[in-house]
Amino acid sequence: MATISLRKGNARLPPEVNRALYVRNLPFNITSEEMYDIFGKYGAIRQIRIGTNKDTRGTAFVVYEDIYDAKTAVDHLSGFNVANRYLIVLYYQPTKMNKKFDQKKKEDEIAKMQEKYGVSTKDK
Repeated sequence: MATISLRKGNARLPPEVNRALYVRNLPFNITSEEMYDIFGKYGAIRQIRIGTNKDTRGTAFVVYEDIYDAKTAVDHLSGFNVANRYLIVLYYQPTKMNKKFDQKKKEDEIAKMQEKYGVSTKDK
């Protein structure tokens, strides 16, 4: 397999490579068994979490036991077609995820302040 050649070559992985993957654009009705079938081909899986509420449907987190298995899965499954949907498989990067959440939180806070003090950005 490709993972064996990566290990033997002692290749340095980019810093964003992680055992945890963030998967987007999943069919809403996908089951955990189907996820294990798709992602299990590339190595031992520690955990899969599928989004179930309104905001997280169509997303999942997949955590591999080995970082090289995760890299192989990203390389092979990005753009993979599942139920006429192309998967987006990314390395999970908590700092980027938190920045997006913080940005939305700040925007909501600003909107509340503008509403409280009667300031409108549409006047400009």
